[in-house]
Amino acid sequence: MSHFGFENDIHSVLKLDMPITNAPMARWQRKASTSTSSNTGSLSPNKGANRSLSTSKTPSKTPGKNGKTQSTPSKARGDRFIPVRNAKQMDVASFLLSKENEPAEESTSAAAQSTQKAWSVTLNGYDLEEAKILHLGGKPLNAPEGYQNNLKVLYSQVPTPVSIKKTRYISTVPERILDAPELRNDFYLNLMDWGRQNFLAVALSEHVYLWDAAQGDIVLLKKMEEENSYICSVSWSKDGNFLAVGTSDCKVELWDVQYQKRLRSMDGHRARVGCLSWNDHLLSSGSRSGLIHQHDVRVADHHLSTLRGHSQEICGLTWSPDGRYLASGGNDNTVNIWSGVQGGAQQNAVHSFTEHEGAVKALAWCPWQPSILASGGGTSDRHIRIWNVNSGSCITAWDTQSQVSSLVFAPNYKELVSGHGFSHDKVFIWKYPSLTKVTELQGHEGRILNLALSPDGSTVASISADETIRLWKCFEKDPSKKAKPGSSSIIQQHIR
Repeated sequence: MSHFGFENDIHSVLKLDMPITNAPMARWQRKASTSTSSNTGSLSPNKGANRSLSTSKTPSKTPGKNGKTQSTPSKARGDRFIPVRNAKQMDVASFLLSKENEPAEESTSAAAQSTQKAWSVTLNGYDLEEAKILHLGGKPLNAPEGYQNNLKVLYSQVPTPVSIKKTRYISTVPERILDAPELRNDFYLNLMDWGRQNFLAVALSEHVYLWDAAQGDIVLLKKMEEENSYICSVSWSKDGNFLAVGTSDCKVELWDVQYQKRLRSMDGHRARVGCLSWNDHLLSSGSRSGLIHQHDVRVADHHLSTLRGHSQEICGLTWSPDGRYLASGGNDNTVNIWSGVQGGAQQNAVHSFTEHEGAVKALAWCPWQPSILASGGGTSDRHIRIWNVNSGSCITAWDTQSQVSSLVFAPNYKELVSGHGFSHDKVFIWKYPSLTKVTELQGHEGRILNLALSPDGSTVASISADETIRLWKCFEKDPSKKAKPGSSSIIQQHIR
């Protein structure tokens, strides 16, 4: 009997569908009993009206740790806790709110844009805004003041005369032809340069001639005294008042053009001086020995330093427009970049580019992007390469299918001009930086040795092994009329 009673107790304990008699009262039962008692106890109308103001049964005061009562917020005032703020915090919040609503200052935004553009040019070699894949011919019109839908103005405008792309006419006939007899057909020499005073200097064997592009006059500046000696290179100073001349007898001469007088002769090289380049009062000269000498033409002890980085003859040498870098190209298929400092350039090259497979004579710095260098390779290479000397990377490489002997940037239209030897013997104009061909200028019957750009940037001169100099007027800023191909008059003149 006792065993049967024990089993009944066990079953009653394990049953879950029956209420537990000795358990505490459930919460819903407590709320129901409390609401019933409050409804039955409140018989006064005033009390019933006041009852609607507070329906929460949570005690309004809670005993604290020290026995004192603390007030608890009721539901009538909400369940969000709002902290008490002091006057300083309110002032800071008011300032931040007003600052967000203020328009950005134009000077700050302009400075940020200029900084971003400078970084883009430094890292990429060109401004990304000017090298978009899709580019509109003209900027969209601004919306009228008070107009809300700017997108409608942007996409529904009609073409205006400003936004219509104009194609300029480029004559394929030279404006002028100059005879250059006894010109040395040597790829490694630099025999022509156009100065700022609009004088074209040309080296013909042992003579140096000056052609006044404005008046058409020709002046014999220098003649070599030694037999079998010849002129190897000519280069104008930046102001166009002085001409540097490199000779086959290892000398560098400095001439005053106004008085047609030799100012000084600087020794130091042990082989012919095939290229020259100015950087203010500093004159750099490269020789067949592979050495580059730095000269300060202001002092008696002119030799400042010697740069050693080429194993064969240096045939290309040029300073960047800002004077920060000196680029040199040699017959060893190498382009070296030297960092310009006070007293010439550093002894070690900053960069050494060996991607070319032929002699590098053609070198040109971009005038509107001073850190961009263009180089061209010889017959076994035939490539034009664009370099970013800040990062030391090759941006573009283009196979021209012909020997590249000279490169010149045309700032009026931001184009690149290249002179070629075997097998084209032509002058090509390329769009920069895409290197898409704009046009080709043909007429020479021999390989082109050098190119030179006029001071105003409108005319390029090409000197060729056919003993002629041809002037191509391709970069006029605002031509008044388009000349007809058959109406161009060729003016022929002899240099000597």
